[in-house]
Amino acid sequence: MDIKNLNTFILVSELNSFTKAAKKSGYSQSTISFQIKQLERELNSQLFERINHTVALTEKGREVLKYAHQIHKLTQELETNMREVKNVKGHVRLAMADSLCDSLLYEGFSDFRTQYPEITLKIIAAGTEEMFRLLNHNEADAILTLDNHVYNTEYVIVREERVKINFVAAADSPLALRKNISVQELVHQPFILTEKGMSYRRLMDEKLAEMSLEIQPVLEIGSADLICSLVEQGAGISFLPDYVTAGIVKDGRLVHLKVDDFDVEVWKQLLYHRDKWVSPQMDSVMRYCVDREFTG
Repeated sequence: MDIKNLNTFILVSELNSFTKAAKKSGYSQSTISFQIKQLERELNSQLFERINHTVALTEKGREVLKYAHQIHKLTQELETNMREVKNVKGHVRLAMADSLCDSLLYEGFSDFRTQYPEITLKIIAAGTEEMFRLLNHNEADAILTLDNHVYNTEYVIVREERVKINFVAAADSPLALRKNISVQELVHQPFILTEKGMSYRRLMDEKLAEMSLEIQPVLEIGSADLICSLVEQGAGISFLPDYVTAGIVKDGRLVHLKVDDFDVEVWKQLLYHRDKWVSPQMDSVMRYCVDREFTG
């Protein structure tokens, strides 16, 4: 069995298209079709359904795909172990929550570049659903989520920890002196929040919806650091993870509001697909993520 045919099969499966697979691989479409037909003959099974220019895996195709990923992974490991690797080099694609980018890159990345000058890194800021789509289609090597706790045997959890999250206000806000604030009262305050549907904002909205409540923010913006600055100026209040606000709260410029009976469980998780081969460069990037993002 030709390994190239298996690799082509994986590519067509990920892209659901012979045309896109040809474009990405550099082969002609006829070559792609020939390789798939050759593999189907060898396995005596139809791997794809081809209906009205759409391509979808058959049940047998999904079964073969699991083996193909395992063979591809072992082949990469064999090739790496059989050659002396003097310098770790290569390209790594990391999809992550936008609010984690600052803590990952502001400090420490120059040291990482000094240690691994031949590793190039692509950061893809995305919501959790999009992250897993990228991971499942091999368009991201690993993901760093900030959302509900994810446990699925399709993925390997490298590291995880629960993230504390609080409503915050400026230190001179009248709310800062209150010992108990009801959620019903709080939702009528001017809020500055991250975009709707994104990680902890979505979880907060879902929790409020369970209580038949909703927040209409005066401003929605992606930068958690900018939100902190605006809240500190008294432009509104917000709902942010403690790792974003810790320094400003410690300095006494922001305060955590004491809100009754409102707890949202948020987890930070670094994951990759179980069929993904962990290359030396991918391993180096994941270790850097653990050092920068996890305290445990």
